[in-house]
Amino acid sequence: MEEIKREGAEIVKEDSSNSSKVLQNGGYPMHTFEDVKEIYYAYIHDENDRKMIEDAYNFVKVKHEGIFRKSGEPYLQHLIEVAYIVASLQGGPTTIAAAFLHDVVEDTDTTIDDIKKKFGEDCARIVDALTKIQRLKLSHRTEEEFAAEDHKKIFLGMAKDVRVIIIKLADRLHNMRTIKALKPERQHALAKETLEVFAPIAHRLGIYRVESQLEDLSLEIEKPVEYHAIAKELDEKIKNRTRALNSLKKKIADILIEHGIKFEIESRIKSIYSIYKKMYLKGHTFDEIYDFLAIRIITETELNCYEILGLIHASFKPIPGRFKDYIAMPKPNMYQSLHTSIIAGDGNIFEVQIRTKEMDEIAETGVAAHWRYKEGTHYSPKQEQHEIEEKLHWFRDFLHLNSETQDKNATEYMESLSKDIFEANVYVFTPKGKVIDLPNGSTPLDLAYKIHTKVGDTAVGALVNNNLVPLNTVLKTGDVVEIRTSKTSSGPNESWLNIVKTASAKSHIKKFLQKKNASFLREDKIRQGKQVCEDFFRDRGIDEKEMMNLLNTEKVLKNYQVSTIDDLFILICAHNPNPGQIADFLGIKRKEDGQNKLFKKENFDDDNCPVTVDGQTGFKITLGNCCTPIPGDSIVGYVTKGKGITVHRINCPNVSGLTSRLISVHWKEDLGIKSYPVDIVIECTDRQNLVADILNIFNSNKIKCTELSAKFHPDSSQTSVYAQIYVSDANVLNHVEDILKSTKDVYEVKRVIH
Repeated sequence: MEEIKREGAEIVKEDSSNSSKVLQNGGYPMHTFEDVKEIYYAYIHDENDRKMIEDAYNFVKVKHEGIFRKSGEPYLQHLIEVAYIVASLQGGPTTIAAAFLHDVVEDTDTTIDDIKKKFGEDCARIVDALTKIQRLKLSHRTEEEFAAEDHKKIFLGMAKDVRVIIIKLADRLHNMRTIKALKPERQHALAKETLEVFAPIAHRLGIYRVESQLEDLSLEIEKPVEYHAIAKELDEKIKNRTRALNSLKKKIADILIEHGIKFEIESRIKSIYSIYKKMYLKGHTFDEIYDFLAIRIITETELNCYEILGLIHASFKPIPGRFKDYIAMPKPNMYQSLHTSIIAGDGNIFEVQIRTKEMDEIAETGVAAHWRYKEGTHYSPKQEQHEIEEKLHWFRDFLHLNSETQDKNATEYMESLSKDIFEANVYVFTPKGKVIDLPNGSTPLDLAYKIHTKVGDTAVGALVNNNLVPLNTVLKTGDVVEIRTSKTSSGPNESWLNIVKTASAKSHIKKFLQKKNASFLREDKIRQGKQVCEDFFRDRGIDEKEMMNLLNTEKVLKNYQVSTIDDLFILICAHNPNPGQIADFLGIKRKEDGQNKLFKKENFDDDNCPVTVDGQTGFKITLGNCCTPIPGDSIVGYVTKGKGITVHRINCPNVSGLTSRLISVHWKEDLGIKSYPVDIVIECTDRQNLVADILNIFNSNKIKCTELSAKFHPDSSQTSVYAQIYVSDANVLNHVEDILKSTKDVYEVKRVIH
């Protein structure tokens, strides 16, 4: 038997063993094409559109013939159920046709070109976005990375056409309904993925009808004990309160009839997953959940909604703090309704929801309901995508995330999507009244970066509700926030990473710091390379101006394959080439001045110099910047012209091979209390607060640090932290190095030789 593995369920080629399987459909009613037809005929009237859907059904009926799912159902049944769900969500004709066709390229010999020729380019584009990529099992990729890549493809498809995710959600919903046919480990994997990825995006799109089912079906797999305990208690509570609920509904109906208001009234039961979150994640008891059973009133106009609210508040006692006006201020997923909680005459508390019919449809089907109001108007997918972007203001952020995706791997992309979009439930206002949604814990700095990267980089403070606050202030829903910027701002620093909550803000700050560190390191290398050259050429009687004229020529730059003299200094800093090699290339010979001239004493006070030349005094002695020697190091002196003696560590590459100019030098015995600069590099595995922890080590050990920079290596997720610190001798340095090496994620500390 040939097996074809697929998401949500496995399908197998027909053989004699499959023909007797019971068609289960996960215990849900099994639908036929006629059922699908009945739904879309109610709102799709164009005969060509209807024919396209029917042609799509007949096409897959032939292509998927003889293929069965693990549950025993013909694979065609899965396609019918997916199309049924899409039609129930008021999907357009192309969307329903693509729902039938969404697996045909993956599972049969059909190509995208075949789809394009038969059903049009629009339909082919959707099917292509839904077609899976064959996973290559590479040893260095984890299952999480594969999943992230898969999810990234789904959402990139959604960014181009929202119909892609509507079909994907319908596909996942039917797969969850039939999940019991799979092995337990596969059930848990799909349930976890559904809760983390698919249910949140259904919520963001306002498709409550799908969201609640996905959550409840997943919870039953992941937390069966809790699920069934809540379900049992919910049933008992509903039985106990049914009489009270019906009594309240009748009283409300009588009031509305008396005032001549047209309405429909129904009851709503809170989903098990919503109750689970309040009980197990927020610590509430079931008795503290007042809205598990609600009354929903559907009327004709917005004005009717507010009129009904006034009548209910006049007739029943409302609970303070429980009123929410989502009509005046819709949720980011377009949800609109009035919510209030009242105490009925018998003392029972009920939530009352008031909305128009259109609001109710959008509350249930969200963005999916958008198409039905455009049917018959030759409405293009581009227009639809634009209007969705206008109605769902978070969708702009989503599109912006996708525009930056080339800079993100799949894991980073999903992290940004999860934190910045899925978890966004704090709604703040700009001074112009624009609503911006942010995750819990977000600060003005998160808002600044959400407005624009430049606003974030130059932010210096914020006004929250007209009060000046620091950038680390936690924002709450309803805050009016104005970002203060400055052109003279130095930009982000390491501490900003601890202030921001959103993944996108963190990403921008890291990029800024990496660029800043790279610039700093470049300037430092240029400075060091130039200094090495100046020391070398001064010894040959060549001053700085003449040296620059010699080096900054096309001949030299071209020979060393660089475009500027700064680039040449960077190479010299890395000892490739060294100044001697350049001098040889230019034919510059050392002037023989004689030892006596080179060793000429100057009127130089050496009392503060920690080094002596065989007990002699009066020489101008300097410590080499290239290797930063400190007391306790093995050292050697290098005789220079006009600059006296430069002291190097004995292993410094800048004095290797120069034995004729080296002399013996020693550290003085009584050095007093003095500190000397030393350059070190700390190699670490990247993490949050890394630089801050290193600074704390320096501070707690009273080590002066005058320079600190970090360079992140994205390929290895490692960070190099460069520091110039001041210590009294090598023993103190060794002690500091030992402490650093014992710090979490630090794996090497070494001195730098420039």
